[in-house]
Amino acid sequence: MNQSYTTSGIRTPLIRAGDDIAEILAGAIGETPAGTLQDGDILVVAETAVSTAEGRIISLGSLVPGERAIGLARRYGMDPPLVQCILDESDEVVGGIPGFLLCMKHGTLLPNAGVDASNAPPGCVTPLPADPDASASRIRERVEQLTGARVAVIIADSRTHAMRVGCSGVAIGCAGIPSVIDARGRSDLFGRPLEVTRLALADNLASAAEVVMGEADERTPAALIRGLAIPITDTSGIDTIDAKDCLFMGLLNQESHRRPPSSTSR
Repeated sequence: MNQSYTTSGIRTPLIRAGDDIAEILAGAIGETPAGTLQDGDILVVAETAVSTAEGRIISLGSLVPGERAIGLARRYGMDPPLVQCILDESDEVVGGIPGFLLCMKHGTLLPNAGVDASNAPPGCVTPLPADPDASASRIRERVEQLTGARVAVIIADSRTHAMRVGCSGVAIGCAGIPSVIDARGRSDLFGRPLEVTRLALADNLASAAEVVMGEADERTPAALIRGLAIPITDTSGIDTIDAKDCLFMGLLNQESHRRPPSSTSR
């Protein structure tokens, strides 16, 4: 893999429901130092922009909270319609802290199932794309149709990480490159074979792109990464592991099944 690469933010007009986001990005790249798309380029696109273009905008006023949503909202100090939206989007709710529910969604653990009010119209939220891998594939195919360039596309979200302050990028959809590179079998500096190391390629690229994309009103919902010389293929998908094999989920499950020791009077 080439160690020298460039990352350029892509500014766009405000993305609206029904927009052809691939066409918008292809046109906006002309305003960047990159000029035009080239074979091997990697496009990283913010999930909120993709969800918005796909019409995934929910008015909280249209939701009627159920009994569970009302209970969780009371417990964690949240807005009941927002909690109902989170429940509708979640595969599972595993816990929470004031203001946030910890959820399983698309095979990952994340706050509020990815439901986000940032960069959404007033009174609305944007859930994650319904199928981020499919979204990445559609954008990739459309970009190639428009420009003739074979590129990869990553759909990125911002996430917090355990015991760390701040957000970094994580890939939730990927097409054109593998999301993970297996480094097992290679040797370390002292000749010892690596036994468990896998490079989270798509996540690392998403984080690099977040630096130039921003989180506020920059109108920079995408980034172009060039120069890594990663072969573009027809592969797609984010590699995940089962919850039972995850260190964090394993600890949560242990805690949830832990019971106080019984006592017997004698």
